[in-house]
Amino acid sequence: MAATGSEKQGAKAFYVTTPIYYVNDAPHLGHAYTTVAGDVLTRWHRQRGEKVWYLTGTDEHGQKIMRTAEANDVTPQAWCDKLVEEAWKPLWEHLNIANDDFIRTTQKRHTDRVQEFVQDLYDKDEIYKGGYEGPYCVGCEEYKLPGDLVEAEDGTKLCAVHKKPVEILKEENYFFKLSEYGPKLLEFYEANPGFIQPESARNEVVNFVKQGLEDLSISRSTFDWGVPVPWDEKHVIYVWIDALLNYATAVGYNENPAKFDETFPANVHLIGKDILRFHAVIWPAMLMAQGLPVPGRVAANGWLMVGGEKMSKSNLTGIKPQDLTSHFGVDAYRWYFLRAIAFGQDGSFSWEDFSARYTSELANDYGNLASRVAAMVGKYFGGALPASAADGEAEKAVHEGLAKAVAVADAKIGEELDFQGGILAIFDFVKQVNGYITEQEPWKVAKDESEEGRARLATILYTAAESLRAVAVLLNPIMPETSQALWDSLGAEASLGALASQPVQSSATWGQLPAGAAVTKGAVLFPRLEEPKKD
Repeated sequence: MAATGSEKQGAKAFYVTTPIYYVNDAPHLGHAYTTVAGDVLTRWHRQRGEKVWYLTGTDEHGQKIMRTAEANDVTPQAWCDKLVEEAWKPLWEHLNIANDDFIRTTQKRHTDRVQEFVQDLYDKDEIYKGGYEGPYCVGCEEYKLPGDLVEAEDGTKLCAVHKKPVEILKEENYFFKLSEYGPKLLEFYEANPGFIQPESARNEVVNFVKQGLEDLSISRSTFDWGVPVPWDEKHVIYVWIDALLNYATAVGYNENPAKFDETFPANVHLIGKDILRFHAVIWPAMLMAQGLPVPGRVAANGWLMVGGEKMSKSNLTGIKPQDLTSHFGVDAYRWYFLRAIAFGQDGSFSWEDFSARYTSELANDYGNLASRVAAMVGKYFGGALPASAADGEAEKAVHEGLAKAVAVADAKIGEELDFQGGILAIFDFVKQVNGYITEQEPWKVAKDESEEGRARLATILYTAAESLRAVAVLLNPIMPETSQALWDSLGAEASLGALASQPVQSSATWGQLPAGAAVTKGAVLFPRLEEPKKD
């Protein structure tokens, strides 16, 4: 997206990141959930007229990638290239993800900077050589503590996340002095209570750090698919150290100081709760060691559940986003998961729930409102939006309802990352407008052909159309395609895509639709669902 005129050159960007995703397979709903959330958040801030930077990408090193590539009889690089170009990037384009950058950890702009970062820590005596033996989960690319394991019926120790046996690894590695940063981290958490969200995640991390941190193995010597340790190329840098540094390398660390200063650190790291410790413990400790600023917030979303199981490829519950977008549409897809699940909590997905919410809220409440208003303006005023001429208490209530919806949605989505709360506030206003039309009965008022009757009818329809104009602005970060379609049908000036021209906060300013605008009844925003095909 192009920068807007209201963005100040040199100002700190509102910087949001997703995790960089493992490319051992194609993306599923869980990956898309986090990425859509980040897209909505950055579109919202961009629509405030702020300077924004949204980063996503792929994590392409490590033993898991190497083994997956070997199983498919290709090189790790060839496997990564294929998945990124044929699965990951096309999906983000399909879902209208407006990311500003896509980083791959095999890119030279990343690998060179990773080596420089680690070399600098080594030169500062923050890294030393040692040995380690312990249970290792290849899926997590992580040595596990006893509390991170569960026991199978036969006594086998399993990773609690992947439910697969861990491997006992013993190797000589290089270690980062993570244990020295426990007190500094606890002090930081106390001074910045909003750094980790939700509260349950914060409590988990604080308790974990209070138990005492161990030094972190930051290299591997049993395989070679990774970034070489610059002073000892028999080792590769631990994939999680490599991965976390993408948040710095992608915005110019050690390469473009101006870009780095205007962007880093991230305002919000959006992550899954299973990688919380990496982002809330290891990452800030690394930055403290390097004398770099710590991110503003680490926000951990919950798991998407299907049949009581966490959605993942390893559990065979991964569902392709395209399975849903082909049935419900892309905008409905973007809306549903943020509407149905409180961000930060686990949530269950079902076709039945999606269908019910689509029909009730999108098709009936929102889509039908847009169709009815356009049809009545066409029928009673020849498609030319009439001027409001007889505002009363009913209209005042609508004006106040809009102001409340804008304030609540802006606070919920823009500041609190409460996407569900923000969407509910917008749709409460949609319901209010539906109720307004039902109470005012414009179809009955239309029978009164007196000057007063025409004025009253004009006011009702202008009020409804102007309300929809504001709703189009508010829902634009969430459902950009249907918002633009509604915008066009209302005959609004310019393009809704010129985001800064319609900032979120100003949507509460009443009277922005000009009288005489050509209102047309376009295609139905949310068509009736067809029954899904059964095998």
